Amino acid sequence: MSLTKNEVLARLQTIFDELFLDEVVVTPDLSAHDVEEWDSLQHISLVVTVEEVFNVKFRVGEVETTKNVGEFADLILQRTSVNYV
Repeated sequence: MSLTKNEVLARLQTIFDELFLDEVVVTPDLSAHDVEEWDSLQHISLVVTVEEVFNVKFRVGEVETTKNVGEFADLILQRTSVNYV
């Protein structure tokens, strides 16, 4: 699966629309600090949904190193561009 960053961000927008009640515009600079509902439970839901939608798996603690949605999208791109186990 070869995706562009913009395609990943578009899919993330759909995921955010489903997970968060408040309307959230996904941008590379968006972070958990910008979204009131984005607590630790929502974060877990987000990661699980992303893993399902993109058919990827993240290492424990790997997602927590990302500072914003742009870095998260880059991590998704890394996982979708290689056969990762």
